[in-house]
Amino acid sequence: MTDPQNSFHGFHLHPRLDQGLQAAGYTTPTPIQRAAIPAALAGRDLLGLAQTGTGKTAAFVLPLLHRLMDGPRSCVRALVVAPTRELAEQIHGEIGVLGRATGLRSATVYGGVGMAPQARALRGGAEIIVACPGRLLDHLERGTGTLAKLEVLVLDEADHMFDMGFLPAVRKLVGRVPEGAQRLLFSATMPPELRRLAEALLRAPVTLQIGRTEAAATVSHALYPVAREQKTALLKHLLRHHDIRSALVFTRTKRGAKRLAESLERDNFFATSLQGNLSQTKRQKALDAFRAGEVHVLVATDIAARGIDVARVSHVFNYDVPTTAEAYTHRIGRTGRAARTGEACTFVTPDDEGVVRQIERALKGPLRRVRLEGFAYLDPVAAPSESGQAARAAWPQGPRGKSPGHKRHAPSGAPRSGRSGAQTPARRARSGGRPAPKDRSR
Repeated sequence: MTDPQNSFHGFHLHPRLDQGLQAAGYTTPTPIQRAAIPAALAGRDLLGLAQTGTGKTAAFVLPLLHRLMDGPRSCVRALVVAPTRELAEQIHGEIGVLGRATGLRSATVYGGVGMAPQARALRGGAEIIVACPGRLLDHLERGTGTLAKLEVLVLDEADHMFDMGFLPAVRKLVGRVPEGAQRLLFSATMPPELRRLAEALLRAPVTLQIGRTEAAATVSHALYPVAREQKTALLKHLLRHHDIRSALVFTRTKRGAKRLAESLERDNFFATSLQGNLSQTKRQKALDAFRAGEVHVLVATDIAARGIDVARVSHVFNYDVPTTAEAYTHRIGRTGRAARTGEACTFVTPDDEGVVRQIERALKGPLRRVRLEGFAYLDPVAAPSESGQAARAAWPQGPRGKSPGHKRHAPSGAPRSGRSGAQTPARRARSGGRPAPKDRSR
């Protein structure tokens, strides 16, 4: 028998899933897949703690598809609940690839789009529903859908459902799930609220913890001490003078994400934002442009970034320091994937030192602090512990020292999410060499 440690064949999945595994390019299971798939196939409830990028979507999708190959069709038998539309679409897409030869149908249910097609799917147009809590609960309360024949419930990215205020809706949804249904819960972190829900939801679960607080070894970390009002100027300095081809920038608030992206666009960087106030069409357009390389800088909040799966993010910037060490490792998990190298750059003010100490403890060592030559700091905030020369050496230069973001204009027809990139003479005069205005969105 093939060892499941080395091949998916050892799991004895339904033969029709082989075509999906080949299409997805999956050959060797990841640690979360090796641990979760046998337990899920055995019908056990499961609590899985794993970061983004560990392969956890396939860890629940494959057992789910295997189970649904037998039994009735044209009714909702499996439900995957996710906190954001992007993550719901990502899961729906993976179901489509892995289940391409199964004949099983999947549909998404979330706000911002019409309810009629969703109602048809809930009435029997799909066996698998991937949904955000609020819209799904709306359907159930209107009577346009039912979970009466549900066999499997999956809660994915459960910790951020709490962050987004979905706890009441999730509890109501769980109350509508048949008693005998299998329940799988996946999360990157385990806050007290989530632990209480898990205890109420899961029955004698198998608990798995995969790489909960470890960052990828291919990611290098650096702290950039800077005054709060200089963060935008420092980010632009780095984008101008260093070879940064694909950057994900995290802010604390959605208003801050929108304003920062607009500021970058005004200075002719290919940038856009991803935040909760955007329509689904604009959110998808921003993601597609970033994946295609038409946009080099994507500014997002933690919640809006859930579901982002972009293979070649070279840099993650923590414009605002995350609130916990686990949130830090979750953010930077979006670079340094698949053995590629990545950079994690965190802008820190004196108010952030407490969280920085937590992050350093989680990473089991101090992070280097970088002061850049050629940037007009408001001393003494940015006290250096590394020479400017060493800091420069840590950043590879582009061809002939030119930055991809400096003095570029978006190609004709490229997506733009904010205001025009053109600068008036008055604006250039106002911005010449002085720190960016203070972002008061926080």
